[in-house]
Amino acid sequence: MAGKVALLLWAQTLGLAGAQTTQLLVEPPWRPAVLWDWVILTCQGSGTAGATTWYKDGQRWGQERGNNFTVTESGTYTCDRSGSRLSRPVNVSNDQVVLQVPARALLEGETLTLRCRYRQDKLVTSVFFYREETELRGLHNGTELSLSPLQLNHSGRYLCKAWVNNSVWEESMPVTVTVHVPVANATITLIPLLHQLHPGDSMSLHCSVQVGSAPVNFTWLHNGQEVARGPLLKLGAFDEGHSGTYQCVATNQLDGHQALSPELTLKATPWRHRDTVAAGVGWTLFFLLLLVGVIVAWHRWHRVATRKHQERPPPEPLAPSQEGEVLYTHVMSTKQAQRLPRITVPQAPQVTYAELWGPHGRPQESSDINEIVP
Repeated sequence: MAGKVALLLWAQTLGLAGAQTTQLLVEPPWRPAVLWDWVILTCQGSGTAGATTWYKDGQRWGQERGNNFTVTESGTYTCDRSGSRLSRPVNVSNDQVVLQVPARALLEGETLTLRCRYRQDKLVTSVFFYREETELRGLHNGTELSLSPLQLNHSGRYLCKAWVNNSVWEESMPVTVTVHVPVANATITLIPLLHQLHPGDSMSLHCSVQVGSAPVNFTWLHNGQEVARGPLLKLGAFDEGHSGTYQCVATNQLDGHQALSPELTLKATPWRHRDTVAAGVGWTLFFLLLLVGVIVAWHRWHRVATRKHQERPPPEPLAPSQEGEVLYTHVMSTKQAQRLPRITVPQAPQVTYAELWGPHGRPQESSDINEIVP
């Protein structure tokens, strides 16, 4: 494309969910799930249901189960769909005592309930909760422990111990609680920060978030389609093929919470007409600046001249003469006579006025001012 390229930018909020990743849902929504519950796993994501692949304990478990099934064996399950990433694992336990937390993202400010369960929900005599091997006294009610509001310092490893029939002490496997700060305020920055590009100039887009628990994943959308992943999108030499709308989707990797940036539109247009307009605007701006400079210089000169005039000392008054003496100035105007360069011809004298000084050097009344006519 000949000529320059104009890069026009504007932002618009767009309610787009962003690119989907594979999610493994568990019902009832607790982790770890327990085998004595009626546990159903559902794989969700892009692609078709027939393309779901299941894994158990890290091994491929076949595709014949479709996108959901009822669990009959304990173990760790994952799934993926055609064209998407592997889901997060879901653990199904068959232990005697299990400490459960909600199977969702645990966000700062929420209320978290942990529950200690004995197999087949048999009654227990008493339950004790621990965080990092320290007993949490007075915080729980029976078999449940509530933390509210959740704070970052609530993150850690929890477990519970249960007395059964006052004789058997059972301990759960530890459960890791991670409190996340949801990602928010995703923004796109141009690199370099230019509003005008020449054909062939390289440019990139950078995505960042104001807050959000690490690690954070970034996905790039061009006209609604995923085109790249990572915080930096390198476009290379900018041309018309890069025109369109761009968005980045920031995702908390561990909890799946997402933040979508405002829509950024890049448009490449020929610059020929804009060159003419820019030239006209440039000369107009030049003359305006020149006029402003002249006005500013005149004001400065006028201000300096006024200041010098004000600082000039007042003329000294004429020394009082003897009483009755007339002080006057006789002004003569002369004109150079033609053909006599060194001879001056006196003209009719102008009428001048003198001021008479009275006794004690004080001016006399205005009636004492006389007209002097030679």
